[in-house]
Amino acid sequence: MTILVVGSVAFDTIETPAERREQILGGAANYFSLAASFFSPVQLVAVVGDDFPQEHLDLLQGRGVDLTGLQRVPGKTFHWSGRYGENCNERETLATDLNVYADFRPTLPLAYRAARYVFLANIHPELQLEVLDQVEAPTFVAADTMNLWIDTSLDTLKKVLGRVDALLLNEGEARQIGGTCNLLEAGRAIAAMGPKTVVIKLGEYGAIILQGEARRFVPAFPLSEVVDPTGAGDTFGGGFLGYIARAGSTAPESLHRAAAVGSVLGSFVCQDFGIDRLKSLTEAEIEARFDALTRYAGYDPAPLFA
Repeated sequence: MTILVVGSVAFDTIETPAERREQILGGAANYFSLAASFFSPVQLVAVVGDDFPQEHLDLLQGRGVDLTGLQRVPGKTFHWSGRYGENCNERETLATDLNVYADFRPTLPLAYRAARYVFLANIHPELQLEVLDQVEAPTFVAADTMNLWIDTSLDTLKKVLGRVDALLLNEGEARQIGGTCNLLEAGRAIAAMGPKTVVIKLGEYGAIILQGEARRFVPAFPLSEVVDPTGAGDTFGGGFLGYIARAGSTAPESLHRAAAVGSVLGSFVCQDFGIDRLKSLTEAEIEARFDALTRYAGYDPAPLFA
């Protein structure tokens, strides 16, 4: 089943203690699309400048991503620059150049408006609402957000939450929206705002999936080396929603499995700069790592006090 994603396609400049890469392909919608495309066709809505090279378009189209909704306008493509220290969980934003992205208004082609599965990447909540006004009768809508929108546009964000089925966010964002340090209580508070499913991403520790009274946890895949964690959360989202669209189910068991798929995809992207690992990744590698994660998370269910 096809997934509609609306978000950013960008150039990133990334600096780590070991290396610096300039103007590499990035953006939330890009990471999401490449990950989701392993499981479902993707329709992409974003904007790029006339400096965006054909080779990047060829990459996306070669992975089954429909670019009919990708706007190409005069000017420079959105650019983000960041630096990681020895602790890869902490990063410093050095520059955010919106460029053509500053005037982006998501206009869905007619063929996209019948999408059954929709992912709203962490664009401004007003733009997320514009997308929701254009889709006709989606089966499952998931959204992402970020601290900036929670700080500056919380009322608008709450309108979005009232119209989506799932919210994906990190633990800091969950505490900020939920108004409590306790993640379970924060998740309940967010669910009361609308989304039946709340997925709280815990970075290198995994994710919590809350759906009503059902609570599930999926660990992150353990890595001996992290090269670049940029885009791991968006890649998680692509694997998560990609699997849901393929399975056609949002039961707690399916969401738990989808989060494990997201965890696996997110681990791969951390092993190289930008999208490089996603470009060479195969279904066989995903399957093998998914099986390994299942084994790592296993335990003996025998009674402890028999």
